Amino acid sequence: MGSNYLISPLTLIINTLFDLYILLVLLRFLLQAFRADFYNPVSQFIVKVTTPPLRHFRRLIPSVSGQDIASIVLCLVLIYLKFLLLRLLDIPGVPIASVTAPIGGVSYAGLLIYAFADLLALVLTVFLIAIIIQVILGWISPGQYNPIIGLINSLAEPALKPFRKILPSMGGLDLSPLFATLGILVLKMLVIPPIVYLGSF
Repeated sequence: MGSNYLISPLTLIINTLFDLYILLVLLRFLLQAFRADFYNPVSQFIVKVTTPPLRHFRRLIPSVSGQDIASIVLCLVLIYLKFLLLRLLDIPGVPIASVTAPIGGVSYAGLLIYAFADLLALVLTVFLIAIIIQVILGWISPGQYNPIIGLINSLAEPALKPFRKILPSMGGLDLSPLFATLGILVLKMLVIPPIVYLGSF
């Protein structure tokens, strides 16, 4: 058996566990920033599983203008730790958006820049997925409501709102999801690669 016999499953476990928890912490920040319903059972679950580490971070990192900066710092720390663990396993690079970041040969400062790029890419992906799910749910069950739909709407609306202000009414046809999706994809292609490139030095 080759050296990848254990490395590949370990990489999968590290990526899965870290990415899931990072996503939960980021969702907590976004839902609070957009004033989502925190009495929603899904919100309560997110709060419950992310509170233990955040309790310690908030002792050192205060909120700024009502925004929970400790959540963002925790996300960056977790991404940074994930990259360090992957580097210990001799993983040469990780995908960030459409770019491969060479974590094996950069400085610790470079890893931090990669962590910022990865977090920004994740934020854009969350908006993108929320918009897609909202559109699909609008086709399948229009007008219905459940806790998950409420949170999806809370995440999608901030990305759709600027386009709804610009786009003219099309007789009941809402084209804002199409243009918002296109805008997010273009933004990922234009913004993330230069940040990754910066971290490579």
